[in-house]
Amino acid sequence: MTTLHNPLVNGFHPDPSVVRVGDQWYLATSTFEYLPGIPIHRSRDFETWELIGHVATRPGQLGVDGVPTGGGAWAPTIRHHDGLFHLVVTDAMGRGMLHFTAADAAGPWSDGDLLLTQDGSGTIEGIDPDIAWDAGGTCYVTFSGLQLTGALNPNAPAHLGIQQVRVDLDAHRAVEEPRSLWSGTGLMFPEAPHLYEIDGAWYLLIAEGGTERGHSISVARGPAADGPFEGAPANPLVSARSTPRPIQNTGHGDLVLGPDGQWLCVLLGVRPRGGTRAFSALGRETFVTPVAWRGGWPAIAPVELNPRPGTRVEIGFDAPLDEEWIAVRRLPAQVAAVQSGRLVLTADGSTLADVRPVFVGRRQEHLTSHTTVRLDVSAGTGGLAVRYDERFHLSVQAGDGVVTAHASFMGLDQQWSAPLEGDVVDLHLDSVRPGPGWRMVATSDEFVLGFTPAGGARVDLARVDGRFLSSEVAESFTGRVLGVYAVAGSVAVESWITEGEDE
Repeated sequence: MTTLHNPLVNGFHPDPSVVRVGDQWYLATSTFEYLPGIPIHRSRDFETWELIGHVATRPGQLGVDGVPTGGGAWAPTIRHHDGLFHLVVTDAMGRGMLHFTAADAAGPWSDGDLLLTQDGSGTIEGIDPDIAWDAGGTCYVTFSGLQLTGALNPNAPAHLGIQQVRVDLDAHRAVEEPRSLWSGTGLMFPEAPHLYEIDGAWYLLIAEGGTERGHSISVARGPAADGPFEGAPANPLVSARSTPRPIQNTGHGDLVLGPDGQWLCVLLGVRPRGGTRAFSALGRETFVTPVAWRGGWPAIAPVELNPRPGTRVEIGFDAPLDEEWIAVRRLPAQVAAVQSGRLVLTADGSTLADVRPVFVGRRQEHLTSHTTVRLDVSAGTGGLAVRYDERFHLSVQAGDGVVTAHASFMGLDQQWSAPLEGDVVDLHLDSVRPGPGWRMVATSDEFVLGFTPAGGARVDLARVDGRFLSSEVAESFTGRVLGVYAVAGSVAVESWITEGEDE
């Protein structure tokens, strides 16, 4: 019997899409402005998932260099057809709607072809594209009609509902104008459509209600890929809103036949903390829940929390960086290099407050997390940071004979400093539950920032409220990324250790 772990994939991994090929499953998730873009995880049992590669591993595949924060790779759909893996995604405010292919999901993937309108004047306007084929080989791209070009009022964006076009994949061009499909029960932001033919009927699964506390999944059924569709009487099929469930914001799902013949739904959700469960530290993660079929309709079970055991990651930089390392709007190799058993970062004038910092990191995967790096700052200044974006970050930095902890939250800045003797120092950044004395309505966690000089004892510089690095406060589509950075000269990271667990 398959054990369903939740989260299925820990940390910042939103908008999951899954496909089964033989007896293996492949999972793709969003990356926004981070590179490499669109990670691909593989499983042979739906319990253990391995990161096998990314879709965007070369400059130019995603045009994220200049996208605003929160833009970039939005909501991929991964499918397998005629011996090829296909992935469609919107590079929001970047290249536009794209189609990638690969013979092996681990890569390499193609450069990405724009999906053009019927007249070829531009890309299909919308987000969250899905790709499906009928028995005759006709390709359908179904998408959410959120309009991202032109003047956009973030409080009242233009939205055309769920739309669809038939596409000639040889020309990468629509062969018709978009038409409207079923767009849900009337909740805001109908999005994340996925289209399936199951037992002779076509099902259109969508998300609605927004990706926050109102998030939900609804389904419609029709006789053909283009409908007409009628909604299920039990819609929405799943939503955690107004419930005490530990996993909230559940939505944006994709159906797949899992092991043992069990239908499953992978979907996004968050794990909020605090007295009012108001702060989701790690952002949107990937979860899974069983699906039953009743009277020709899918019934999606509530998402149950079942975390994996804690982990320890110890890195000595005696080999190239593994696939878990990511950077902001550029590839890790453009930011850092492994040299003589150390990871070297060279400053370029940017800081953590810039949109392209000299920063390379790994997702925070557990609600309790302890990270220590050993840094040689004899030739520069840099440190260890946890980042949501250029407006929300915490760091502990060493160089020029001083260690400084720095909290920066949307223009509110505070620093705590202590002298440093020597050039090699251990920097510490710990995410822990709030200590005694917190009021009943507490935060998500506390960060403890400190350092240990060579041959000395640990010195803690600051304890900082973790709610400022939550998806609700930062209003972010991403999540926490722990990383190292340089702001002057060159710094060398000699070791990295992260330990984490989920209570």
